Amino acid sequence: MALTIDYRRMVPPLPAEVVDSYRGKLKAVHEDLGARRKSGKLPFYELPRQDLGPIEQYAARVKGSYSTVVVLGIGGSALGLLSLNAALRTPYPALEKEPRLVVLDNIDPVRIGSYLGALDPKRTLLNVITKSGDTAETMSELLIFRKWFVDALGAKAAKDHIVATTDKSKGALRKIAVDEGYATFEVPDGVGGRFSVLTPVGLLPAALLGMDIRGLLAGAAAMDQRLSSGELMENPAYLGAALHHAAYAGGRRISVMFAYSDQLYLLADWYRQLWAESLGKKLSRDGTIVSVGPTPIKALGVTDQHSQVQLYKEGPDDKVYTFLALEKFASTVSIPSGGGGGFDAVAYLGGHSMNELIAAEEKATEIALSKAGRPVSTITFPEMTAPAVGEFYHLLEVQTVAAGALFGIDPLDQPGVEEGKQFAYGLMGRAGFEAKRREAESLPQGEARLLFRG
Repeated sequence: MALTIDYRRMVPPLPAEVVDSYRGKLKAVHEDLGARRKSGKLPFYELPRQDLGPIEQYAARVKGSYSTVVVLGIGGSALGLLSLNAALRTPYPALEKEPRLVVLDNIDPVRIGSYLGALDPKRTLLNVITKSGDTAETMSELLIFRKWFVDALGAKAAKDHIVATTDKSKGALRKIAVDEGYATFEVPDGVGGRFSVLTPVGLLPAALLGMDIRGLLAGAAAMDQRLSSGELMENPAYLGAALHHAAYAGGRRISVMFAYSDQLYLLADWYRQLWAESLGKKLSRDGTIVSVGPTPIKALGVTDQHSQVQLYKEGPDDKVYTFLALEKFASTVSIPSGGGGGFDAVAYLGGHSMNELIAAEEKATEIALSKAGRPVSTITFPEMTAPAVGEFYHLLEVQTVAAGALFGIDPLDQPGVEEGKQFAYGLMGRAGFEAKRREAESLPQGEARLLFRG
């Protein structure tokens, strides 16, 4: 069974004639994307047809040797995997079975020190992931874990506990991996971090953890086929891009993804990076300053009904809402009768299940927002399977590049991230970034009277 994508509640908040006006625009976008895909400039489209043999062979070879897989990566090198693990294994770390997953996507020293003190180096496999090969956060963690392994196991044994995923030929990590003798996997050329979940970035650790990576790619391939038409009303990715662009043009500049399942919640987190980093741009393709981009927000149903929906229903009408729903949960939990007395007030719940309740809560929130004139769409997973998750990733990636075309920006670059990296390099004393250090140290700090020290 495939994903169901329901845009019916997006109209009339977005007038039908406005939506129809995108037909010609999306046909042109479809032709452009097709030409760029054919010329190899959009390689993420081809990921569903990649060779999984090397990944599966490595996973089979090390199976049973490790109790914990530690992933060093940040941004796109972590968020896709985290969403995969929550969706297809468990969103509850305390209940995770071996091999357990630890993703160190932040450099908080307490977090890193805690894991170094708790993990057994003999039973730990480290997957270090950075496309550039010199991401400061990830490479600092590698230096720390490499010493941890060497001190505990010796240099010869340590190399067998580290596998690197990076550029096929360049970057510091590629050279280190060759020099040290680490097993390596490649991030394909032209695939940015936020589009990399269906590359070895996500698929290698997924295979190490026992996930169905062939099912993921099969789902992505099936969605690719669903998105083959250039007709607006036949292509859910294009229609989604058009609806979001129309909402933005009408002043709805915040995109809320409301996930009604713990397993779906980190898919909203993955989407948040995909949408923010791809569409938040200062310059258009022709160099004009446009400063565009919807602000993505994640929400968890039913939890955030009690923390955010008041704003969504009665606050400013500046948002568009995408619900993620799950038809069939892996568990069914029945609600028993309270047996009378003080329980009479909640007797209506008895005989139902938590499954029915969460479905009712999701539908009720959709209806309440729709009644208030807020644009709502829903993506429904028939059940939590690898093909369904693969479909979701490909749908949103294509929707993102189509939206980028409508905004007139490049959804594949990230220039706003790079300068912050360069300042950090300078402040840490990296050769070649002395000017950035001087610039950082010379920037005005503001009025001294506004600073309160402890």
